[in-house]
Amino acid sequence: MKAKITVTLRNGILDTQGKAVEHALHSLGFTDVRGVRIGKYIEIEMDEKTDETAKKELNEMCGKLLSNPVMENFEILLGEKEN
Repeated sequence: MKAKITVTLRNGILDTQGKAVEHALHSLGFTDVRGVRIGKYIEIEMDEKTDETAKKELNEMCGKLLSNPVMENFEILLGEKEN
């Protein structure tokens, strides 16, 4: 089973990396860009489990290590292992 996890800063949290990228894009002439937010994308392959068991374990992983629950949100998508 393959899990895809997207971690983003919560709304209202200042994204300094996003601001730096936005400023750089403006410097390159992309002046219509605004509201850049930077996040993390994580892929995890797991032994076959039920979706419920996998989601429970992945939520625990995100809460303990992969995200900062105070500042970040995460989304988990489950799929089949790619060949």
